[in-house]
Amino acid sequence: MAENEQVVVENIPEQETAENVTAPKSKRGNFSGKRKDEKRERAPRKEASEFDKQVVSVRRVQKVVKGGRTLRFSALVVVGDRKGRVGIGIGKSKEVSAAIEKATTVAKKNVVNIPIVNDTIPHNTVGKYSATSIIMLTAPEGTGVIAGGSARSVIELAGIKNIVTKRHGSSNRMNCVKATMAGLLSLKTKEEIARRRGKAVEEI
Repeated sequence: MAENEQVVVENIPEQETAENVTAPKSKRGNFSGKRKDEKRERAPRKEASEFDKQVVSVRRVQKVVKGGRTLRFSALVVVGDRKGRVGIGIGKSKEVSAAIEKATTVAKKNVVNIPIVNDTIPHNTVGKYSATSIIMLTAPEGTGVIAGGSARSVIELAGIKNIVTKRHGSSNRMNCVKATMAGLLSLKTKEEIARRRGKAVEEI
């Protein structure tokens, strides 16, 4: 009897190995799932961008060539960190997504610093581009952003929270965005003005 018990004990690992060899498909599927998870972990993750992006307009444009007309898309994108840095860019491509990516890349290269004092602009100014002009006025706290759609996107992404604007002339979105940027680029702080004039800040 003792010998029989030893034989039974020795047969147990052989049965376990047989079951492992002939494993059901469900278990094999689990192994493949683990491999997929490993591949996902190895894939590089995209870093979060420091700029917020807003697509102002997407237009369909045509170019007349010798063979006929070629259809493409033009995208206007504004990027900013809402802390005084903003930029605009225009991109063209045969696909809308590619045009937006190109415009975003150009906008990030054209980022400029805008002076902001107490969440508003340092002084009143006027931005002009082509047939569009935008008047920008300082505003006290709590006023908010009073501006049109295309100009609002530039002002908000720049980080200005209180401002009053008025547009004159053409309402073309591209002209409005460029006129807004021209007005923001003309802003100067008292320190910059005093440095150029060679005077103290109190004398201005």
